[in-house]
Amino acid sequence: MKKRMLLATLAAGTMVVSLAGCSGGASGGSSGGEGDGKLVGVAMPTKSSERWIQDGNAVKEQLEKEGFKVDLQYAEDDIPTQVSQIENMITKGASVLIIASIDGTTLTSVLQEAKDGDIPVIAYDRLIRDSENVDYYASFDNYKVGVQQANSVLNGLGLVDLEGKPTEGAPAGPFNIEMFAGSPDDNNATFFWDGAQDTLKPFIDAGTLKVASGQTSFEQAATLRWDGETAQKRMENILTSTYSDGSKVNAVLSPYDGISRGIISALTDAGYSVGDGWPVISGQDAELDSVKAIESGEQYATIFKDTRQLASEAVKMAVAVLNGEKPEVNNTEDYDNGKKVVPSFLLESQIVVKDNIQEVLVDSGYWTEDEIKG
Repeated sequence: MKKRMLLATLAAGTMVVSLAGCSGGASGGSSGGEGDGKLVGVAMPTKSSERWIQDGNAVKEQLEKEGFKVDLQYAEDDIPTQVSQIENMITKGASVLIIASIDGTTLTSVLQEAKDGDIPVIAYDRLIRDSENVDYYASFDNYKVGVQQANSVLNGLGLVDLEGKPTEGAPAGPFNIEMFAGSPDDNNATFFWDGAQDTLKPFIDAGTLKVASGQTSFEQAATLRWDGETAQKRMENILTSTYSDGSKVNAVLSPYDGISRGIISALTDAGYSVGDGWPVISGQDAELDSVKAIESGEQYATIFKDTRQLASEAVKMAVAVLNGEKPEVNNTEDYDNGKKVVPSFLLESQIVVKDNIQEVLVDSGYWTEDEIKG
């Protein structure tokens, strides 16, 4: 990742901003930074998802390397708990808040408290909605993530390559596909859904793909709190109501690895077996259990969003605002939270399938081969 304009602060002897590329290791920062012991509050949604643990650890480690004190809290997907945690961070004198919200619409009052205390707020991966008091947003290109999820499904069916280019001599289908969406209270979920639907629509319109259940709306496909058990129950209901005639599901669009594992459980319980008409299943976050599932053939693909890079961007934003500077952003149009367009920095993501696990995940140091094979 290219060096930021923040490097100008080095000449003034203030803070060291070091976060360069994140091609390996858990942190993009260097030692020797001087955060002057300022407190940064970091609010994460839950420890029930492996990725949020990694996010929290990466942000904390990189902030501490810059000399900051860090108050890292997990709310276990309980909204009042997260609000209380953020209030406590404000009371403790946090200089900046980095928040991955549970429900992006429920923080209006506590963010007004932050504003009243001149505390900048950085939304982390999930856009905070309905508040003017969100200063910056660090995330990935979430629409593109949805496109990649759809392309991974289409690739597994032999219809396109991983870049979405049509495959010569592709099968005509029709293929039965069922679709899952993320949590309706997470702004990212609609971006994932829209990207995927725009990509799948031509194949549905052409009859190559068929949503046999008829459940094609976001509201029907949404999975509250991205919960795997909720997804498993919905998949079980779809199999019972739609496929009891002996027809088979050929593909499942899943927006998150935890949801994918719930879908896999439902399929296994219904008598599906890997290698014998097993569906193509997408995912997101490259969680270790799902990477293992890709190795075994249970899950076809996942989308890798490098939490180390995301942590780096959030930390750079924090350093910049505390230096009285404007952080670098690369999107000032697409992330309207209902009150304002939040200046954003969007990172790139990658499709991971069995053939590129080594290159994308192991060679980058995100997972080790022993972890994946273990």
